[in-house]
Amino acid sequence: MNTQSIQENLLSDETLDRAADCLKVMAHPVRLRIVNILMLGEYAVHEIAALSQTSPNQTCEHLRLLKGHGLLTSLRCGRTVYYKITSPQLPGLIECIRKNCSR
Repeated sequence: MNTQSIQENLLSDETLDRAADCLKVMAHPVRLRIVNILMLGEYAVHEIAALSQTSPNQTCEHLRLLKGHGLLTSLRCGRTVYYKITSPQLPGLIECIRKNCSR
């Protein structure tokens, strides 16, 4: 392969920067578990905490970080807050992990 064709097949710096930012945020097993849970639908904080086996306080911190980076959105219904995935990349990331990192 010549240098020009290699250059044409490389990802742009902008794409790599966005990917690195996303991977930094996602580089925690609890956050990966939360996204895996949210791939199945919208869930309230207490449901996510129970499914991810973390305390509600820890769950809220992880959710706040994910939402702050634009990966999730939330909807308040009375006293209950429901979360869902807004980033189209997250399901692909989880599927990549499932395909390449499962035993």
